[in-house]
Amino acid sequence: MSSLSAINLWEYEQLAKEHLSQMAFDYYSSGAWDEVTLRDNLAAFIRVKLRPKMLVDVSEVNLTTKILGQSLQLPLLIAPMAFQCLAHSEGEIATALAAADSGVGMVLSTLATKSLEAVATVANGLQWFQLYIHKDQGLTRALVERAYKAGYKALCLTVDAPILGKRERDHQNEFTLPPGLYPANLTDISGLDIPQAPGESGLLTYFAQQINPAVTWPDLQWLQSLSPLPLVVKGILRADDAVRAVEYGSQAIVVSNHGGRQLDGAIASLDALPEIIAAVDGKAEVLLDGGIRRGTDILKALAYGAKAVLLGRPVLWGLSVAGQIGVSHIISLLQDELNVAMALSGCATIADIDSSLVSIIGDHRVSI
Repeated sequence: MSSLSAINLWEYEQLAKEHLSQMAFDYYSSGAWDEVTLRDNLAAFIRVKLRPKMLVDVSEVNLTTKILGQSLQLPLLIAPMAFQCLAHSEGEIATALAAADSGVGMVLSTLATKSLEAVATVANGLQWFQLYIHKDQGLTRALVERAYKAGYKALCLTVDAPILGKRERDHQNEFTLPPGLYPANLTDISGLDIPQAPGESGLLTYFAQQINPAVTWPDLQWLQSLSPLPLVVKGILRADDAVRAVEYGSQAIVVSNHGGRQLDGAIASLDALPEIIAAVDGKAEVLLDGGIRRGTDILKALAYGAKAVLLGRPVLWGLSVAGQIGVSHIISLLQDELNVAMALSGCATIADIDSSLVSIIGDHRVSI
């Protein structure tokens, strides 16, 4: 099967196994501990059923929307993901080119294998920079200043990783970056040593050295003082945390459990979404990350009140199979599926999607 003959994201995942080493595939695909949350992110969308409207004019379906005032061709952003050059030599450059050509957003990881400046030169749309608050405030300041200077449109602060979750597949594989791959945004930072010892992930070592587990809500004010960029907080699963994020200046919230890679047993992102939408009450834009595999998944998230979704692992499958072309095809498949799902649900525009479209039938929660 060639890449462009794949008809859905699931087929791309199977193709990716042929293009990635076992170590790289497991690094991208694995979750924490027993991977319960990883599976439940997918199962949550199965539990939610659609209630389509009939006899609506859907001769033209418009998928366009705006996030923090910026236009998107469909309500989709590419989630921040580390070490994309494991999948393809062009890594984040190829992903950014596909995102720009497709009119979707991209959130670049601090742990990218292409520098934030290099990626910014090929992006011409909605592009955010993801970061953590480091123990070394100067390091955080430097990254923020570089992102602002390069033209990124928002800072996306990941808050669900004060330490790294335990991913047992990485431990079994003794995951390490291949020679020549490294976190490109950190190479010119003096004193930051990321060894490549067997059994050590560069990501794990980076966290142990640099990420500050003592960060609390008031630190968000300091972060916002570093630039005029709007703040997006990623990793919220509770209504009270969503309210605090708004109180401390967040203009958008990403409901996320880090793709099931942090706290295993955490609630599925989709299950957490309704209470967060209610708690925020329109004071910030709410996005959803985790488990998106079909256009109907995007429709369900929007029906619950999300403004857009973030897409993670499938982007890496497309990237590993065919580089920029593969990522573009992944986006195109979801765009076509969302177009069909909206038409069949009686929604000609994103604004037509509301909570009347969804209901939960039974409770088929994932089990191990």
